[in-house]
Amino acid sequence: MKKNGKMIIYQAFTRLFGNCGVRNLNNGSIEENGCGKMADFTSKALAEIKKLGATHIWYTGIIAHATQTDYSAYGMPKNHPSIVKGKAGSPYAIRDYYDVDPDLAVNVDRRMEEFLELVARSHDNGLDVIIDFVPNHVARQYHSISRPEGVKDLGEDDDTAKGFDANNNYYYIPGQKLEGEIDLYDPECGNYVEYPAKATGNDRFDAYPNKNDWYETVKLNYGVDYIGNTGNHFSPVPDTWNKMKDIVLFWASKGVDGFRCDMAEMVPCEFWGWMIPQVKEQYPDIIFIAEVYNPARYRDYIFKGHFDYLYDKVGLYDTLRSVVCGYASATGITGCWQNVNDIQGHMLNFLENHDEQRIASDFFAGDARKAFPALLVSACMNTNPMMIYFGQELGEPAMESEGFSGRDGRTTIFDYWSVDTIRRWNNHKRFNSHLLTPKEKEIREYYRKVLTLCNAEDALAHGQFFDLMYVNLGGWQMNEHRQYAFLRKGEHDVILIIVNFEDMPVHVSVNIPQHAFDYLQVPCMESCKATDLLTGKKETISFTSSKPTTVNLPQLGGKMLKIQLK
Repeated sequence: MKKNGKMIIYQAFTRLFGNCGVRNLNNGSIEENGCGKMADFTSKALAEIKKLGATHIWYTGIIAHATQTDYSAYGMPKNHPSIVKGKAGSPYAIRDYYDVDPDLAVNVDRRMEEFLELVARSHDNGLDVIIDFVPNHVARQYHSISRPEGVKDLGEDDDTAKGFDANNNYYYIPGQKLEGEIDLYDPECGNYVEYPAKATGNDRFDAYPNKNDWYETVKLNYGVDYIGNTGNHFSPVPDTWNKMKDIVLFWASKGVDGFRCDMAEMVPCEFWGWMIPQVKEQYPDIIFIAEVYNPARYRDYIFKGHFDYLYDKVGLYDTLRSVVCGYASATGITGCWQNVNDIQGHMLNFLENHDEQRIASDFFAGDARKAFPALLVSACMNTNPMMIYFGQELGEPAMESEGFSGRDGRTTIFDYWSVDTIRRWNNHKRFNSHLLTPKEKEIREYYRKVLTLCNAEDALAHGQFFDLMYVNLGGWQMNEHRQYAFLRKGEHDVILIIVNFEDMPVHVSVNIPQHAFDYLQVPCMESCKATDLLTGKKETISFTSSKPTTVNLPQLGGKMLKIQLK
């Protein structure tokens, strides 16, 4: 965590961020729809992202992945269209771990140099750089043309006659070719032939993936025998382990400050526990973020796998989404932090990312402002990091049908497209608000205010947390299903945060127990001045266990009442 504030990650889908094209044809090619470049993250753009409160930027989709765009003129083998999702392809179907995706370069032959310039530019603007590491699966036609001299390609020494071998990089289905529900024929390229078939990335160990599988990927073998069920084969260290460690070290040497590890729980925890400490020996400050969804494994991936941070998806994200949409009570938020209280500092909070539906989409809340109270909770409840997804701060609805992804309330990761709100904010690289609507300006300003407070306020970045809900249940002074209250205590101040998920202003009285004053070591005050950090307005409140604190809350928002202790 940054000493001067909370870690705030800005996730940007690199291919889409700088694309100013307005054509946006369904399933359009790169020539028709255009494509954003690394160079579009100008110093001006990065400075604006920094002003939003970001400390880190996650450039999603940097490493070369399978695509239907033909780069054979640059020495890259053409990918068969039947095993590429969308015209642009998924950034999670890696085709060369040692290469930068050519779509992102102004000059394809200089793509690695352009990436190094992006890293330097990010650092110059005070932003640490995170990229994806995709360890579980690769594109079906994986072939590295950029690997360093002496490095063997994945599968190069595999014994394809064996379904499983501890030193194979892939799993095979001997004697069978790839078939399944997917159409493997393309009029221009003919049939795609894979023999013997390899296991599919989402743990399908047969030759018949269907259209709902990750059919464009193949599973990597870390020494777990899923085929013969002979258990784990981790000694001697499997070949894949060494290859993956070398890939991470390669990117760390380029100045990358952290890795978001895709589907980390599909890779043995033992591998992470072996690899991450070795990388940190050389790069002590580098961070590793795990995409995990099984709470029963959280502590394994922290204490055995040595991850710095884990997605808090099935806990806080799912709960806040349900509260925002009116499906669940705000009292459920308490259980979220209780379930991870011993590892709270390792949890990464978010309300959007590339996998989830946009808040403003018809599939979620329909209006980004409905999640303002959820933002206050997610960003301010504890000291752990917060992440936002590009366009979230503008209320991007993502309600187009872009191509392969369809109209699903998500910003496409498969298609060439431009994102309406980001394109207007970009305003031909001016990065200003001139083309934004008043509502979009309001949303961005709210995000800027909350996220920069997380940087500026010691109580939010480093302070103690105290949940007030247990003394505010079942009363008439506060609706515990639609309001949530907690305290944050800094070195010289305490902040009372009360949020309102209701679409109307409310008058509430919040009980603060004596235990809170004892635990946080703050004095009771019958009457004191408090400043609402969100508006700058001052008000007089009671801050004592002997009578409730009475406040007026705005609709779909809240108050952050800061009380100076000295």
